[in-house]
Amino acid sequence: MWPAALTRLLRRRFIYIILVLLALVYVFGHLFDRGAFSGLHYDDEYKVQRTRPLLWQQQLLLPAEHLNRTHDPEQRCRNSVQGRQLLADERGFVCRRAQVLANGCCNLELPDISYYSCQSCNSTSHCCGIYEYCVSCCLHPNKRPLLEQVLQASDTQKYIYASVEDHFELCLVKCRTNSHSVEHENKYRNEAAKYCYGTTEAHESQRDVAPKAG
Repeated sequence: MWPAALTRLLRRRFIYIILVLLALVYVFGHLFDRGAFSGLHYDDEYKVQRTRPLLWQQQLLLPAEHLNRTHDPEQRCRNSVQGRQLLADERGFVCRRAQVLANGCCNLELPDISYYSCQSCNSTSHCCGIYEYCVSCCLHPNKRPLLEQVLQASDTQKYIYASVEDHFELCLVKCRTNSHSVEHENKYRNEAAKYCYGTTEAHESQRDVAPKAG
C-alpha cells in the first residue's frame, strides 16, 4: 500500500518544484565553493599585474615657473574634486574651492596657495589630518621612493593600485581612508591623522594571528 501512496505524493507538482530548487541550491553552492565565479570578486590571493610603468611626472618647479603658465590656454589640471573647502591639483598645489580656475588648476595669482604642502601631516607616520594636504605632500617628487615601497608591499597588490596610471592618481587613491587606518573595523586609529600616503600596516585587530603553541 505504501508504494502507491508515495507515487501519488510525488505526482504533486509542488513536490517537484521543491526538489528542483534544492538541486539548484546544491549545484550553485558547490560552484561558488570552487571559485567558479572568482572573476566577479577579488580575494586575498588574487593579484593583478601592472601592464605598463607608472608615470612619475612630478617636477620640483618654483611656484613662479608655474605662475608663468597660469594663462596658457592649453593648460588643464586634474584635481581632487571631492573637497567641500579645499582642492589639491595635480601640480601639487592646495587651494580653496573658490580659488580654482575653470581649467581645474589652482589660481596662483591669489594669496595663500600651498605648494607640495605637508600641513597636518606627520613625517614619521606619513599620515595627515586633511585629505587635500595628504595628496599635495604625496605629490612631492621626493616621495617617489616611499611610494615605490607602497607599490611593492604585499598588501597593496590589488586591482586599484595596478590600474592607476601616474603619480597623481596613486596619491588620490593612497590618501583615501583605507582599512589600515582603522582598528576593530569601526574606529580610526588616529582621528587627527587618518589619510596616509606612506606604507601602513594593518592594526592587530585586523591581522590573522596564528594561535600560540601551547
